[in-house]
Amino acid sequence: MTAGSPPSFPLRGVAALFLARQHLDRPRARRLTARSLTQLVTDTAGLQIDSINVVDRAHYLTLWSRFGHYDRRVLDRLVYQRRVLFEYWAHAACLVPAEDFVWWRRAMLDYSLRARGWGSWLQRNRPLLAEIEAAIAQGGPLGSGDFRHEGRGRASGWWNWKPATHALDYLWMSGRALIHSRVNFQKRFDLAERVMAAAPAGDPPSAAEFRRWHLRRSLHAMGAATFTDLRLYLTFPRIAAGELRRVLSELLDTGEVVEIAVGDQPRRSRAGAPWFALSQDLPALAAAAGRRVPSRGTTMLAPFDSFLWHRERTERLFGFSYRIEVYTPGPKRVYGYYVLPILCNGQLIGRLDAKTHRRDRLLEIRRVHFEPWFAQGKPAPAARWGAVTVDEGLGGVADALRELATFVGAERIKVARVTPARLASPLARALRP
Repeated sequence: MTAGSPPSFPLRGVAALFLARQHLDRPRARRLTARSLTQLVTDTAGLQIDSINVVDRAHYLTLWSRFGHYDRRVLDRLVYQRRVLFEYWAHAACLVPAEDFVWWRRAMLDYSLRARGWGSWLQRNRPLLAEIEAAIAQGGPLGSGDFRHEGRGRASGWWNWKPATHALDYLWMSGRALIHSRVNFQKRFDLAERVMAAAPAGDPPSAAEFRRWHLRRSLHAMGAATFTDLRLYLTFPRIAAGELRRVLSELLDTGEVVEIAVGDQPRRSRAGAPWFALSQDLPALAAAAGRRVPSRGTTMLAPFDSFLWHRERTERLFGFSYRIEVYTPGPKRVYGYYVLPILCNGQLIGRLDAKTHRRDRLLEIRRVHFEPWFAQGKPAPAARWGAVTVDEGLGGVADALRELATFVGAERIKVARVTPARLASPLARALRP
């Protein structure tokens, strides 16, 4: 490194630290406890929740990828009774650490009335909002179903919510109420001070302090990142690009953040953006670059896993192009409806389209698609640390599928199609008891 040049790290070091920060260095090998759960969500900055239940809920699957077969009731007790996490927005709707409540309190207080057209809605519905809040204060926790709505049925989508649902959402996003619990996945709200003891305590940080914290959280979760990575990892609250650049400049001036060079790429990537890291993470980057294999084991990742929040980053680091196709019309889908990427020994070797048939106790794998480089026994296309052999990969997939089936309550696994087809028989053999 010449004088004045940024510290340089290979791409494999950045990818390896990202795996570690996402707790995917030992997939399905940790034990779920209050401490391990809090550490995971602290390191990743959020555990995304999604209503799609084709295989299982997104947050259950994301935790399965790290902890293997765990008891969902333990998780629910940790979240909704012990309150080690609470629900708010981070990338999307997420579980975030309770110890971070004071920071998210600032986002709640600054919640923009421009979001979802709240300004005009509140002008028309302030009496309703006061009525809903009073009802919660008197009889909470309450959910949307506790409030009568007269009128015809409506299509799905937040713009078609009944007025009480809008009111509850606003009370939540602005921090006047929080999600107390869920019954059949339906949210029940109570006053913030009755859900989180820290809600009324002290003054929240300033907006400037929050934005610096927000950027540091994103950068910690990724280990090293470009400006675009920082903008698209934690996407709430939306911070304008110019303001984010100003915050980044502040942290560069104080030395908390440093610019780095990555791999044999030019100092700036093809998009013209430099890489950044927390100065305290430089030793971790160096150590990660020296690991022979930064991850041991096989798992599948939920489409809403924080590892995939910024999918272009995943492609840049691992050479794996991934798009969520649940919102794509069926004829236009390439790989399937609910596609789980396959992570094996730190490499994304393929993907599978899965569905749980609960009544039949069947885990259906509609299609398994292995990446061409893996199927041909070649090195990975981006960050690499030795080839994953076909036998090793198929054995890992079979083991993970058996555990996933048990986790979702299935007694059988049915694999319909494998690409390339020549791997269908070896995978079937690997799946046999």
